[in-house]
Amino acid sequence: MTEHVPRKRRWRNALLWTALAMLVLVTIAHLLTRPPAMPDYETVRAGWKPSEAWLYDRDGRLLDSERVDFERRRTAWVPLAAIGPALRDAVVAAEDKRFWSHGGVDWLAMASAARARWSGGRSRGASTLPMQLAAFLAPELAQPGQRGWRAKLRQMRAGQALASHWTREQMLEAYFNLVPLRGEVQGVGAGARSLFGKPPAQMTRTDAVLFAALLPNPAADAGALGRRACRLARAADCAPLRAAAATLVSGERAARFDPALAPHLAVRLLDAPGKRVKTTIDRRIQGAAIVAMRRQLAGLGADRVRDGAVVVLDNATGDVLAYVGGVGLKSTAAAVDGANARRQAGSTLKPHLYAQVIEKGWLTAASILDDSPVQLDTASGLYVPKNYDHSFKGPVSVRHALAASLNVPAVRALVIDDVQQFRDRLWALGYRGLVEDGDYYGFSLALGSAEVSLVEQANAFRSLANQGRWSPVRFVKGAARGEERRIVDPGAAFIVADIMADASARADAFGADSALRLPFWAAAKTGTSKGMRDNWCVGFSDRYTVAVWVGNLEGDSMRAVSGTSGAAPVWRDVMLALHAGRPSRPPAPPADVEARRVSLPGTREPPRREYFLRGTAQAEMAAAPAAARRPRITSPVSGSVYALDPDIPAGRQQLAVVVSGEVTGFRLILDKQVLGDADAGQQIVPRPGSHILTLADPGGRTIDRVRFTVR
Repeated sequence: MTEHVPRKRRWRNALLWTALAMLVLVTIAHLLTRPPAMPDYETVRAGWKPSEAWLYDRDGRLLDSERVDFERRRTAWVPLAAIGPALRDAVVAAEDKRFWSHGGVDWLAMASAARARWSGGRSRGASTLPMQLAAFLAPELAQPGQRGWRAKLRQMRAGQALASHWTREQMLEAYFNLVPLRGEVQGVGAGARSLFGKPPAQMTRTDAVLFAALLPNPAADAGALGRRACRLARAADCAPLRAAAATLVSGERAARFDPALAPHLAVRLLDAPGKRVKTTIDRRIQGAAIVAMRRQLAGLGADRVRDGAVVVLDNATGDVLAYVGGVGLKSTAAAVDGANARRQAGSTLKPHLYAQVIEKGWLTAASILDDSPVQLDTASGLYVPKNYDHSFKGPVSVRHALAASLNVPAVRALVIDDVQQFRDRLWALGYRGLVEDGDYYGFSLALGSAEVSLVEQANAFRSLANQGRWSPVRFVKGAARGEERRIVDPGAAFIVADIMADASARADAFGADSALRLPFWAAAKTGTSKGMRDNWCVGFSDRYTVAVWVGNLEGDSMRAVSGTSGAAPVWRDVMLALHAGRPSRPPAPPADVEARRVSLPGTREPPRREYFLRGTAQAEMAAAPAAARRPRITSPVSGSVYALDPDIPAGRQQLAVVVSGEVTGFRLILDKQVLGDADAGQQIVPRPGSHILTLADPGGRTIDRVRFTVR
């Protein structure tokens, strides 16, 4: 009896110690396998941020998308109701067939997996959808290389926690949105569109099986993916599934999903994940502009020109209806926005110059300008403008000079005007690249030496279409319209527009049937920058302004491409598309414009009916006679360098002085020494060095002065 009591006590103590040890072990195991806290569904849903932002046209149709977050590619959160039943059923059947009944852990699947591993058979994974979802929410639960019992227990406990606080529908919806897919794609929204080319609601049973087959190994090749899909579908003929797997892996559907109709505008407007911008773009017009530019660049060939851009504006509202920053093809700088990049304007600034001098009453459309060689002495040296074809037309009217885009008359018009005033006018018209004063640009500003963007070009010409009224362009539908300002006199804007629409006036330079001639009223101006680097065509109808640029964004010159062969054909095609079924009509003259018949003796231009600002009309316009012209020295030319010939006696080497205008009583002064009367045909005996020749009037006032050098 005495031995029995101690034995019972020893057993009880052993049991107590065993229980205590078990409690300690369980406590330690509990602590070691405690998963991170699981968020609730509302927190996960509210914290979801797509990686994309989307650009829509004025009618809500998708134009483009822009990747803003580069960590993962995700679309907007997809509700469970927007995921097709075939897809839901296929994923549940493949990944967790007892999903709707277990409490986060499928113990039967666990037992089956353990038995298969114990017997050496093929083991199927036992991770449930809640366990996988927990790993998506807390990536530390599924770190690479962590496949031991502790990691599995943590996942199991996290899955149970989710199942106890979330509904089954919430877990399945979150799983579909968080699941990682091929490459950097995450979620069914991005996966369905980039891999299958359709939204999740439209995925077929074949799509669903392939999607489910992708989940265990998103990076699988086409063969492995096809075999797994075939097993899941239990298909007798696997050929269609293998073909579909090959298409999925190829990635060809990704391009089909994103229309990529306005990539440069997307970069400009989309700056935050999930942002949706409804633009003023008309998708039909955008498409027509893209097609026209692609056709033209393909026809010209990449060895001549690689890049082009198009902007279309609504004249009345300033809405940007098309914005094509580039079309790819053989471009070597496709990411550069050609519609927003500043390039030399060429002759496209001339209409604004003539509008300014006409509104001031200094010139009319019938005024005569001299298209003959001219040299201008500037602070930076001698400026000698030349025409595009290196020929001169003699006396020409302003109408002919602008329509034929003659350079020398434009420079003479700028001399009549003022470089600073013209620069200020361009600034008022929205050319914000002209940040220097007029002296910086000099007389070359008349020929477009300043750098401008295509959007600026389009809106400045739109002001001419609106008879001098300027307002900012608008990119976003519903955005407030900017303040409208009167920049150009309505009559001057009308007259310049009429000149740009005059096919007869430009026939000498561009031919009678150039790309600028349309079957309805439209005004247009072309331009080519120095070195054939930029080619422009900007013009407007009664409803639209279209601006086109072609060139090479890397700055190399084009080869054999002019205004009418480069940009103008695109301008024509876009204009024809815009006015299909509704021709443009010419504008009515403003109240301050009158039409008069005018003759132009001394020119090659026949009498015609011309528009004038009221009070400036004349029945006859003629070039001023020599006596009426400003006296000046025409030879030697300022800045010239002359070299003495050592084989000719010095006394026989003389330099003739030529002057123009009425110079009776005027004197010539060489290096502060009187040379003689200006009308006596003076000769200079050249001496090495730098010299100044001055023309002085009878009162001794300097009228003209030239510098030349003898070597």
